Amino acid sequence: MSEIALPKIDSSILNRKSEIVKKLSKLTNIENVLSEADELRPYETDALSVYTQTPLAVVLPENTEEVSEILKYCHSENIKVVPRGAGTGLSGGALPLQDAILLGLGKFNKILEIDYENKCVVTQPGVTNLGITHAVQHKGFYYAPDPSSQLACSIGGNVAENSGGVHSLKYGTTTNNILGVQMVMMDGTICRFGGKSFDQEGYDLMGLICGSEGLLGVVTEVTVKILRTPEVVRAALIGFPSIKEGGDAASEIISSGIVPAGMEIMDKALIEATDNFSKAGYPIALVLNLAIVRKKDFHSGLEEKQLFQRVELWHLITIVWMVPFQEASLLKHY
Repeated sequence: MSEIALPKIDSSILNRKSEIVKKLSKLTNIENVLSEADELRPYETDALSVYTQTPLAVVLPENTEEVSEILKYCHSENIKVVPRGAGTGLSGGALPLQDAILLGLGKFNKILEIDYENKCVVTQPGVTNLGITHAVQHKGFYYAPDPSSQLACSIGGNVAENSGGVHSLKYGTTTNNILGVQMVMMDGTICRFGGKSFDQEGYDLMGLICGSEGLLGVVTEVTVKILRTPEVVRAALIGFPSIKEGGDAASEIISSGIVPAGMEIMDKALIEATDNFSKAGYPIALVLNLAIVRKKDFHSGLEEKQLFQRVELWHLITIVWMVPFQEASLLKHY
C-alpha cells in the first residue's frame, strides 16, 4: 500500500493560530472551539490511524448558519477546512492537517422529519446510520445501506464516502438511497440539491456530491429513502466442496433472478480463524473448503421456495442452516 501524500504545511497559517482561534470563537459558542493540545489529541486521526496530525483547531458548530460563517471566514483567509463526521472512515477522508481547521459535525445529531407517506427521512448529518433504522422500525421501515461501522458512523460521512455494506448487492450504496442534501459551499453559500424524490431535472448533482469526501462543500442536512421491512428474513450458511463450486453457485443465484440482500464467501482458513476468535460455532468439520454466509430477505414465500429448489440442484455437502436471521447468531450446534 502506497503512502498518502498529504499537502505541504503552510507555516504562515500556524503563526496566526491565536488570531484564527479568536475569530472562530466569535462565530460560534466559545466552548465549541478547541485549540489546546489535550483537547485536540482525540482528533489527531480518523480510523486510518497510521496517519496522525494535530489540527490547528477543532470547531463544533451547532447549526447551518454557523457552518456558513466559519467557511466564509476560512475561505477569505485561505485556511484549509477538513469536515469530520464520526471519524470511522478508513479511506483518509477526514484526516486532519496541521494547518487546517477540523470542522466536526457531531452536534448535528437530530432527525428533523419522518415522512412515511413519501418513504423518506430528513436528518442532520451527525445521526448514525443505524439510528435512522431505529427511528422508523416500529412502523415497519428501515434504511438499507449497512456499512460495517453502521452502529457508529454518521449519515453525513456515508454521503461523503458513498458508503455501502453487504446489502449493497441488492439495494446499492448511499448514492442509491439518498434523495436530497443541504450543503454549504466553501465560500459560505447555502444550497439545496434534490428533494423527496429521485427524479430531479437537470444534471445529476446528487451523484456528484455523494462520494466527494467534503471537497465540494459541507453537508448539513440529508434526505434518505426508507424501505418497507421484508415479510421474511432468512440467513443461510451453505457448505461447498471447492471455491469454484461456491463461486458458480453465487453466480447462479443471481442469474436465476433470486437477488439476496447480501452474500459473503469464507474459505476454510478464514472460517477457522473467525471461529477461533469469535467462537461463532461454525461446523468446521462439515465445511471442507468454502462456505457462503447469505442474508436473504424474502418478500414472498415463493422466493424462499425457489431458493430451496436451487439448493437441491447444487449437490452440496450440506446446508448447515437456514433460519430466521435474528436467530442465526444464537445457533451453536447443528
